[in-house]
Amino acid sequence: MPILWRLKDRVMRYSELKKDIPHITHKMLTSQLRELEEEGFIRREVFPVVPPKVEYSITNRGQKAIVIVETIRNYGLDLMKEFGVNDDKNTHKKKKK
Repeated sequence: MPILWRLKDRVMRYSELKKDIPHITHKMLTSQLRELEEEGFIRREVFPVVPPKVEYSITNRGQKAIVIVETIRNYGLDLMKEFGVNDDKNTHKKKKK
């Protein structure tokens, strides 16, 4: 999901994605990009230039997935507030009534 999240608002190159997700290995990033492309969540565009230029962008299917994830995320954040969970530190606070 970190890849889709970053592509939701802009087109990115491999090096930009790698820089933006520092904890991911090159092998894992390449694997995830291929899988997301095969499943139709992202588009890979290769430009006929030297050196090679490849850009990744989100597809309509990917945008629909983002909407679902954002809805679930927002619901989770609402529940955290309702139960008095501090979002920043993920610690419980007693809810005052």
